[in-house]
Amino acid sequence: MPEPKFVVAIGACACSGGVFEGNYSVVGGVDKVIPVDVYIPGCPPKPEAIINGIVKLLNLIKEEGHADKH
Repeated sequence: MPEPKFVVAIGACACSGGVFEGNYSVVGGVDKVIPVDVYIPGCPPKPEAIINGIVKLLNLIKEEGHADKH
């Protein structure tokens, strides 16, 4: 995937493995496999939490200078 790329972990299972944590077939959160930029916890995550996570991602993009300069 071309740069820039961002990973958002949405939900308890993506963040930590959720109720399946410790199962023989579950590694844990997705951050054990790929680096995560923003975590949005919840099972299921509330709409407000998803909006808050996207705002955090947009701020991260702005801080890192990945936003287009027009």
